[in-house]
Amino acid sequence: MRRRRWPDGAGVLVVERPAGAGGVRVPLEVASSYRARSKGLLGRDSVDGAMLLTPANSVHTFRMRMAIDVAYLDRRLTVIAVRTMRPGRLGLPRPRARHVLEAEAGAMVGWGVRVGTRIAVEDE
Repeated sequence: MRRRRWPDGAGVLVVERPAGAGGVRVPLEVASSYRARSKGLLGRDSVDGAMLLTPANSVHTFRMRMAIDVAYLDRRLTVIAVRTMRPGRLGLPRPRARHVLEAEAGAMVGWGVRVGTRIAVEDE
């Protein structure tokens, strides 16, 4: 399987639903460079949509101003774990995780993101 690389920038996150139900489309920021991944959501009061950190298998919330939902994704973009993290926390690395999706706390429940959910990333 070929490794997937997205450039830093904007895109659309599609949360896949059961057949015939369509998918939820969410604005997405992609952080694939070291600099963009290091900054992530630090210093922000809110986020419009979600942020995809790639490649990544863990995150922290030190110096963050808000609680966030964190979804760990495997190489096929299937959710393997979802956590809500308050500011000042260190998330444990997930061995199978290749990407991390971040959003404001509570947003992922509304989008239907849970363990086993597949997502897709599209260009804007």
